[in-house]
Amino acid sequence: MERRISLTCALVLVLLRLIDTQQTVSDSALNCCEGDVLFLLDSSGSISSYEFTRMLSFLSELVQPFSLGPGQVRVGLLQIGTKPYLEFGFEAHGTQQSLQGALARTKQIQGDTNTEAALRVAQERVLKQGVPGGARAGLPRVLVWLTDGLQPGAVEGPMAELRQEGVAVLAVSTGHGNYQVLRRVVSPPTDNHLYFVDIDDMNIITKDLRDAIIEIIRAERLQVRDVAARSALLEWRPVLSSGTGYYDIRRPGDSNSAKLTNLEPDTTYQATVTPESNLDFLKPLSVTFTTQSEVLSPAVVTVSESGLNSVKVSWGPLQPHLVQRYQVEYGALPSGKVRVATVGRDRNSTVLTQLQPDTQYLVTVSAFHSSGQERAMSVRACTQEERPALADLQLTTVGSDSVRVQWKGEADGLRGYWVTWEGESGPSGHSSSLYLPPSSLSTLLDHLPSPTRVCVSPVYRTARGEGLCCTARFDSEAQSRGDRFHRPA
Repeated sequence: MERRISLTCALVLVLLRLIDTQQTVSDSALNCCEGDVLFLLDSSGSISSYEFTRMLSFLSELVQPFSLGPGQVRVGLLQIGTKPYLEFGFEAHGTQQSLQGALARTKQIQGDTNTEAALRVAQERVLKQGVPGGARAGLPRVLVWLTDGLQPGAVEGPMAELRQEGVAVLAVSTGHGNYQVLRRVVSPPTDNHLYFVDIDDMNIITKDLRDAIIEIIRAERLQVRDVAARSALLEWRPVLSSGTGYYDIRRPGDSNSAKLTNLEPDTTYQATVTPESNLDFLKPLSVTFTTQSEVLSPAVVTVSESGLNSVKVSWGPLQPHLVQRYQVEYGALPSGKVRVATVGRDRNSTVLTQLQPDTQYLVTVSAFHSSGQERAMSVRACTQEERPALADLQLTTVGSDSVRVQWKGEADGLRGYWVTWEGESGPSGHSSSLYLPPSSLSTLLDHLPSPTRVCVSPVYRTARGEGLCCTARFDSEAQSRGDRFHRPA
């Protein structure tokens, strides 16, 4: 099936073809490409010396056809160990003789498999554009990771950052573990960019991997960026000069992009841009890409800022271009009255108020899409319980080392009282505590040093309430009065 995309000012014939298989690219032209290719080689102790030698031999054969130097391909090698080691950077070798000699002299560094550290070096120094020794600006960058597939580490985040920065990520695993991790880190399409092969059979993937690299760094190549569920942006290196020809869409010869719209979600396309010149025959540029799955809001609903009588409900993703309005329904469980709040399409949160304390609510967020679709997601939210503070605390000294502690507290939901006391002089850090049932409103503490700090806190189902503290002193003045603390209303 072919799809012809019409752009309003005519001139880049873009053929979109739904495909099921991928085509490889011939590597016959030695000067076909321009770009920077960094090989990330597992050189840790988990790789045997035999396996390491086989990987280097594989790399030597893989890069042998490329023309190296300015305006061509540049190759770097970064080894993975306890600490990453940059064997050579992009500027080190401008000829095949020099590169092949460097590969032959490469020694295994052993140590732990610290792939995350090596990826940081790759991202911040080697593949970073515009820094000394880094990648060239405006040219494709490729990271080829060679690993035994064991203990890959926390690589998904750094690999995702590299892909977002425009680096194409490919991987070769000589083991068969962690397929899901490797599958997630490579750039799409996975079939062209992820290889599992026995160490003794690496030569069988040499041409396929080289073709995949060529597809990315071909000098007149076509790129797909900003791939969404229903759109994508095509970008290509201009192959026509202004005034010498046109692209089939009537864009000038120095144009280098086209926006594709009205695509189907989760669908693989082949896009072809055909330049037409008045002077020369120029071959079409083709690329394969897969649109993302369409995620309709709300895909996630969360509850935060829970209080006695309110909660904040948030949802995402925010899609004002697709959604007409949001509707929030909420009611106390198990059978409370359901209330409804309507929220505009440009907001992704609201605060529900006038709720009952210590109550569980069922909250449902519905999105009414412009397409007529409706999507809903529910979540449970709980308000905080009321935890009244202790209102009154009184200490009455009894004898030379005892004190009667009395308080007031009769709140609903009270589970008990927590009494603590600690001497305020002498060695610090020694304290005692006592838990009493909710029916107790006093207790006698004896064998206390003078002075002693006494605190009483009410205990509720979910947490302690705010308590009161008083200091007991055993002297003539204290014995003639009761120390008392009353919380202001």
